Order: sequence, then C-alpha cells, then structure tokens
Amino acid sequence: MSAAPAILSLHQLRRDYTQPSDLVDRVGRMLRGAGKPPVVQAVAGVDLEVRSGEVIGIVGESGCGKSTLGRMITGILPPSAGDIHYKGKSLAAMSASERHTFELDVQMIFQDPFSSLNPRMRVLDIIGEGPVVHGLVPRRGMENHVVQIMRKVGLDPAYRFRYPHQFSGGQRQRIGVARALAVNPSVIVCDEAVAALDVSIQAQVLNLFMALRKEFALTYLFISHNLGVVSHISDRVAIMYLGRIVEIADTDTIFSGAHHPYTQALIKELPSLRTDQRQFDPIKGELPSPLNPPPGCPFHPRCPYAMPRCKTERPELRSIAAIPGRAPQSVAHLSACHLDDETSLRVMRELGAVTANETTNEEET
Repeated sequence: MSAAPAILSLHQLRRDYTQPSDLVDRVGRMLRGAGKPPVVQAVAGVDLEVRSGEVIGIVGESGCGKSTLGRMITGILPPSAGDIHYKGKSLAAMSASERHTFELDVQMIFQDPFSSLNPRMRVLDIIGEGPVVHGLVPRRGMENHVVQIMRKVGLDPAYRFRYPHQFSGGQRQRIGVARALAVNPSVIVCDEAVAALDVSIQAQVLNLFMALRKEFALTYLFISHNLGVVSHISDRVAIMYLGRIVEIADTDTIFSGAHHPYTQALIKELPSLRTDQRQFDPIKGELPSPLNPPPGCPFHPRCPYAMPRCKTERPELRSIAAIPGRAPQSVAHLSACHLDDETSLRVMRELGAVTANETTNEEET
C-alpha cells in the first residue's frame, strides 16, 4: 500500500527572536561596541512532512522549540525563514482566499484550557463564533451546530450557556477541542493538550482524540514532553533538541530501536512497571541556552559518546537505513548523529561505547 500524500510540508523552517531593548540599552550597547542584540533561534531549520490522516508526535524538553514550531504551522507566528506547503502549495504563494482556507483547515488546541478560553464568553459563543464569522454556519443555525459539536466531544449541550469557570479542567479541554472542530479542520496541532490534566482525564481526552480522528479523518501534530503519552497516540515520533529535529521514525522503531543518544536517554527515563531493579541514569547537564548554542552537534556537551568531531561538525538529519548493523525497521528512520558513519562506528567500537552487533561487519583480510 502506498503512503498517503503529504498534507503539510515544512522546509528549513526557522524562527528567531531578538532580545527586546529600550533606548538606554541601545545607547549602552553602542558605547560598549557590542553591536546588535543577541538573537535566539527557537526553531533552527526544521524539515518535516506530515501525511494526510497520520498522527505525528513532537517530543522534547521544555525550551526545545516544539511549541514555537506548532504556532508557526498554524499561522499564529510567522517564520523568520523557510516555507510551509499545504496540500502541495506554498503559503507564500497562496491567494487571500487560499490562505483563508488554510487558516480554517489548520487549527490548534492549547496547553492551558482555562487561559485559552475567554472567561467572559459563554460556551455557545466560544464554539459557535468561528463558524458564523467565517460563513460556515448561518447565525440562526449556530446553536444547533454547537449542540452537535458538544455531543461529539462528550459535553452535555445543556451546559452551552455556562462560562468556562463553571467547568472542570477536562471539560474545559473538551471545549477547546470543540472550538477547533467547529470550523471543520483537516489538521489539528495539539500543544501539550493533556499536560495540565489528571492522568485519568488524560486517558479520556486521548481516547476522544482518536475517536475524532476516525470520524473526521483528522491529521494531528501532537506536541508533548511525555513520551509515554505520545506512544499511545502517534504513528510517527519526531524528537526535537534545541530547535532541531534530531530523530524521526515510526513509533515502534523509536521505542524499540532508537538511534540518537538523546532519544535513547529519554526512553530510559520512562517509568516502568518492571519489578526488577534498574539504575536511574538521568541525562547529564542542562539544556544549553539558545542565546549561545554549542558549536557542532548541539547535544555533544551532554552526550556520553561525544567525539572530537561532534564539537565542530553539525550532523545532518538523514536516513540510517543503509548503515550496516544498524538497519531500522523503516526506511523513513532519520537521525542526526555522527554515529551514522561507518568510520565513527568503528572508532566507538574500539572505545567500547557500542557493541559489536551495532557496528559494521568488517571482512577479514
């Protein structure tokens, strides 16, 4: 069976932030000869293809740029560089009507359901305002539309005249889901959509996401710092570190054959129900500051396998399917690590950092 076509394509997407400065700061920098304010690369050149109907989990530590990436995809933030293609067409080349269609087709569900809902609006207006404003539903049909959507997300339509503070956290998140669903989207970006909920409520909301995916043929980008949650909902998982994707593969491959040392470290920290003792070995060090990212591989200051090459040369995200002894379960397994090279694998074997079955099978001469 051939793969579904890409509904979203990101090409070298980047988002920079310049530290804000007032007149005193600018004069002080001028007198010191410090030049321009420092620039933070929140997202530093991301390439990603999202196929129609799939769920992609985007995982990383706080500050890695995953939320910024989600906001650029939905149009909330403009990219500093790069391009987004929707259904094969660049956003930059879209007409006003095509851009309007894109903005309706790609919706976002935010992490905090309380702060993302207007406390002065009733649920009826929160859910129904968008479809009416954009001409999807006539004003006289708004209430009936809201009633149907509330039923779809498991809310009692009798509560449509209430305000957000009158609902629980799980119910408020369902209101956020209903608001996104009300404009008939094709793609929904879920930014830590269950992080603020109790574990039992998380399971209910995740089940809701999957049921809606089947019913409405939705495509999800599920942003989270929790690999355990992502493993239950995603078809593919992309691991982000300091503004870049360092590994991406289907979910089974990530959890059974993770290649990048950062991904391996994240998986080792997952809670387990195993009764045997295991050594807890957290990732050493802290996430480097985006104001002063390390040269070469951004993970090398924390990587147990770092080599001199890692400190100077940035690895490219590429397929590892052809690496002898490292064949992944899927040809779409991409990783940004110098261990992808046979030469590096040989060096690491000599250092005892990798086992023989992970290295090349050299023929004896």
